[in-house]
Amino acid sequence: MSINRQAMITAEWKRGRVSGKRQITIPQKFFEQLQIKDEVEFSVQDNVIIIRPVREQTGSDQFADLILADLIHEGYAGDELLAKFREKQAQMPKAVQRIIADSKQAALDHKKDQTEELFGDVMED
Repeated sequence: MSINRQAMITAEWKRGRVSGKRQITIPQKFFEQLQIKDEVEFSVQDNVIIIRPVREQTGSDQFADLILADLIHEGYAGDELLAKFREKQAQMPKAVQRIIADSKQAALDHKKDQTEELFGDVMED
C-alpha cells in the first residue's frame, strides 16, 4: 500500500492527544464513518501511521490455493469456478467452528488420543 500524498493533503484532519499509556481516542465522526467495532489494525507506511477497522474475513486466505486446486481438479473453470470458489470460502467459518468444537470435545475425552481421527486427512505423512 502506498500513501497518496495528494489525498493526505486534501483529507479532513482531526487533532488528538496520546495518553501516557500510548492511548488515543478516535474522533466519533471517523469511528462512525468507518463502522469500527471493537478492533483496529495499525501499520506504518512512509512515516505515516495507518489505522483501519478489522473486518471479518469470509474465508481463509491460507486455504484459498487448496480450495482452488480442488475445484480445478473437479473440472470447474471460468465463471463457474469463481462461483464455486466463493461458495466454498463462505463455508470456511462454519468448518473452522466445527474443528474447534471437535478439538474441545477431544480435549474433554483425553482418555485416548483422537488426533489421527480428527485431523488424519490433513496431517503430513
